[in-house]
Amino acid sequence: MIKIRIIPCLDVDNGRVVKGINFVNLVDAGDPVKQAKFYSENGADEITFLDITATHEKRDAMVDIIERTANECLVPLTVGGGIKSVDDMKNFLSVGADKVSVNSSAIKEPKIITEGAMKFGNQCIVVAIDAKKIKNSWEVFINGGRVGTGIDAIQWAKKVEKLGAGEILLTSMDRDGTKKGFDLELTKKISSSVGIPVIASGGIGKIDHFVDGVVKGGASALLAASVFHFGEFGISEVKKHLISKGINVRMDY
Repeated sequence: MIKIRIIPCLDVDNGRVVKGINFVNLVDAGDPVKQAKFYSENGADEITFLDITATHEKRDAMVDIIERTANECLVPLTVGGGIKSVDDMKNFLSVGADKVSVNSSAIKEPKIITEGAMKFGNQCIVVAIDAKKIKNSWEVFINGGRVGTGIDAIQWAKKVEKLGAGEILLTSMDRDGTKKGFDLELTKKISSSVGIPVIASGGIGKIDHFVDGVVKGGASALLAASVFHFGEFGISEVKKHLISKGINVRMDY
């Protein structure tokens, strides 16, 4: 039986962890390396770093932060934001990242998914999908949620799997930072449409939202930010609650 992963997400802007609502109104939430080390020591199954303004501002992404974090943490690290080429992927993987996440570059040049998977293995390639509901469907947005693409999120999820993605990081822009829970309809539609793991993201506010992400959304992993950063829940607390609901998680720490 698959073990559900709990993944703290560190959204990084100018070297600091930040958190906002609906991708805007960002507030400072701490030092990324220190936060990552804390999570690594307190039950995180993986840690995801997203340089949320790297693509928009055309900055180089945070190789130095990943290198310092890899030296401090024992859990797998995923990094995204501003990755535009296979060479960018190599730069992160060579300093200690275990996976790389692409969003904007995958939309603009889908072959980056296939090329990355061929060079590093499918398990290293995560495609991030930032989706916003428009009428009765969900549209993919890029550049930190600033630019709509007109692409249907469910169809895009199917395509990235065929291109070689090993995992999908699905964020509901409508739910991001709202604490109203995951967009379960969107999560279920995508998780049931692909054969690769789907990480649910965007909207955690109550501990039962984690349960819903698995039971109702079909997610293989659950990602959260502010509820961990500001101490509303501990990772071990979340895992014990999931176990009480019959959900299999790792408790080997």
